[in-house]
Formats: sequence, C-alpha cells, structure tokens
Amino acid sequence: MDATPDCHDSIRAVLWQDDHLRLLDQRLLPARERYLDCRDSGEVAQAIRDLAVRGAPAIGIAAAWGVVLAAQRDPATLDTALAQLRAARPTAVNLMWALDRMRRVIEAVRGSDGSVAGARAELPRVLAREARAIQDEDLAANRRMGELGAALIAPGSGVLTHCNTGSLATAGYGTALGVIRAGVSSGRIARVFAGETRPWLQGARLTMWELTRDGIDATLIADSAAAHLMRTGQVQWVIVGADRIAANGDTANKIGTYQLAIAARHHGVRLMVVAPSSTIDLATASGADIDIELRSGDELLGYGGTRTVVAGARAWNPVFDVTPHALIDALVSERGVVERPDVARMAALFGAR
Repeated sequence: MDATPDCHDSIRAVLWQDDHLRLLDQRLLPARERYLDCRDSGEVAQAIRDLAVRGAPAIGIAAAWGVVLAAQRDPATLDTALAQLRAARPTAVNLMWALDRMRRVIEAVRGSDGSVAGARAELPRVLAREARAIQDEDLAANRRMGELGAALIAPGSGVLTHCNTGSLATAGYGTALGVIRAGVSSGRIARVFAGETRPWLQGARLTMWELTRDGIDATLIADSAAAHLMRTGQVQWVIVGADRIAANGDTANKIGTYQLAIAARHHGVRLMVVAPSSTIDLATASGADIDIELRSGDELLGYGGTRTVVAGARAWNPVFDVTPHALIDALVSERGVVERPDVARMAALFGAR
C-alpha cells in the first residue's frame, strides 16, 4: 500500500481556543476568510443550522465543543444544550453520535441522583478531553481512509467528486477529498474534477478553494456536465462522502449524489463512498428510513442576496438524497473497505462496536 505523505493538508476549520470555539465561516469562502467565535452552545447550534460549519464530521466535532462551552458556563444547562445541538441538523448521524458520546461522559461524572452539584469543576475538563478525542480520532481516521481509498485506484486515473468532503468538512485532511489528496500524493490520481454542487456551490466555493490552496490541480464542472464527462473516458472513479449510511449500505449524501451514481453505473465508472465508522447507522435498516432534510426554497430562488427567479415561483429544496447500496462499488472507512456493500458485508465489518 502507498504511504500517505504529510502534504496537501494545511486547512483547519474547527479550532478550540480554551474558552471559546473558533469556526471558519464557510458561507463566505472563497471571497473572505473570516472566523466566528462561539462562546456558548447556542451560538454553536446556530452556526451548524446556518451552514457556517458543515460536513457531517465537522458538525459532530463542533457540537461536542458546544457541550464543553455549556459545561463551562453552567453545567445545569447541559440537558438543554444537548437537545438544542441535536436539533440543529437532522440528517448527519455524526451529530447524534458525538452528542451521545458527550452525554455518556456527563452521566459518568454526575452524581447518582443525576445532579451536577459535585461535578461543576470536573465536567468541563473531562468533556473537553472527550471533545478533543473526537476531533483527533477523526483526523487519524481520515488519514487512514486516504490510504485505503487511494490503494483502490489504478495509477493515472481521473476522479470526480461532489460537494465538499475535505478539511472544511472534517477535523482535517478529509474523507473523499482525503482519498484524493492521498491519491494525488502517491501518483495514482492524474486528473481531478469537482462538481459545483448547487444550490450552495460547496464544490465550486469550497472544494476548489481547498484544492487550489493545497496545490492540487483541479477542474470545475457544472453539475449537469457530469454524465458527459464520464462519457469522454476522463473519469474512472466518482468519490463522495456521506452524511448517514444505513445497515444495508444505502447512503445519504449531498443532493445530486444519487444521479451521479446512476450515471457512473451506466458509463462503467466506479463509485466510492468514504466516511468514518461514526457515519454508519446500523439502527437504520435502509435508506428509506433516513430523514431527508428539506431547507427553504429561497435557497434556490436567488444567490448572494439577489433573486434570480420570477416572483411567485416556488421551489422544492431537499439537501440530501439516498444512493442505493447496489450502485456503490466500495465503501471506505477507517476500519476497512466494504466492496459492493450489503447487509451481510456491512455487519461483518461494523457489527462489533
């Protein structure tokens, strides 16, 4: 297996500052690099809800630090903070996973009567240690996934990615973009294409910003050009992340992933889903059981504060879709690779927690 050089990795979007959380405001990229300083859990929840921080792993990490902020301010408010953070985004299972980890720490420290009276000094410290562990584990997982995913790619290949799955969406390095970073570093990936990813343009604004900043040559395409690109033979893999993966391998990801999977299968292009094991939700049997977030149609009716659609028009704006497991060639996590995922193969790798 090719080693993953420590390069193409200069961006950190979630930064703990001892008494507050600093988040790179992704809504302003690439025009401005501005950080938000969140000093309580409510501000963290708002940043998650408003997409200032986005990407399933990064959302979970930010929420964990939001719990630390609540403990620092008033441990008696922890239950309220946990509920507020949990409600910020419904689809990304990493959010629930991270908050469940933080809740277990709280319950372990609390007294037998459930109070925090004797734990006010200890709780912030132990919760900060757990949040740091969640963040550090994610970065290590990303580097491991980069190695595993890159090893599946034949030298000289072209790849297409969707949305943003890099350092901005994680603790660093990235999931699908981590595989691309590793593949470029090892010489396996010769061509990188990124879809613009409407309506928030995470591919155009964020992925292209990351790749350019880290010295990786990449080409932007319109979302609607993807099938034509595949037909030209320039792409051998579509590499995407995930916000939730069901027990049978069905995968919820940014809207548009499903149609890429269909086009890839038609053109003989392989599809790789890259996500940490925290994204696997064995309690969800299939994609039919995944709650798909609907956001305001206003996000489709204009851009940058300027309306681009005639007055009176309506819009339907699901922000995720589900790719059936039968269209996925490889699912890469830090635990290993599941080729052609199904219930049995998923259980074999992820059944033991």
